[in-house]
Amino acid sequence: MKVLVLTISDRVSKGVYEDRSGPEIERILGSGLVGVDVKRLVVSDDAGEIEDALERHLNMDAIITTGGTGIGPRDNTPEITGKFCDRLIPGIAEYLRRESFKQTANAVLSRGVAGVKGHTVIVNLPGSVKGAGFCAELLVSLLPHACKMVSGEGH
Repeated sequence: MKVLVLTISDRVSKGVYEDRSGPEIERILGSGLVGVDVKRLVVSDDAGEIEDALERHLNMDAIITTGGTGIGPRDNTPEITGKFCDRLIPGIAEYLRRESFKQTANAVLSRGVAGVKGHTVIVNLPGSVKGAGFCAELLVSLLPHACKMVSGEGH
């Protein structure tokens, strides 16, 4: 399985802040999924950069984003992802929020979405290391099956 971990952050892209959530997601996927090949990329919160990065990586089985899912003025990851996808998978986003809420009430402020473009599953995770790691752990059991279904392998 080929996965892109896409960190979306103005501060990380400018080198002001170290990317910690992307490496954490990569670590969790690498230890939880057999044979996974993870690539990482950082872009700013600019809508065009996000969409371009998604478009250029549709050869991946999954794209897991981290960052830009809150309610800040530059948090536009969910809008870009939602418009970009052919179909949404609301159950994944609902599941991640519900389980995250058990850890922190702030999970209700996350607006992440999940969907499919072509044969690629795309999931938005929070930008915090703790939130991204927690959600990545939840995805480990779902991602292989979702990717098989999207590629037509069925149940």
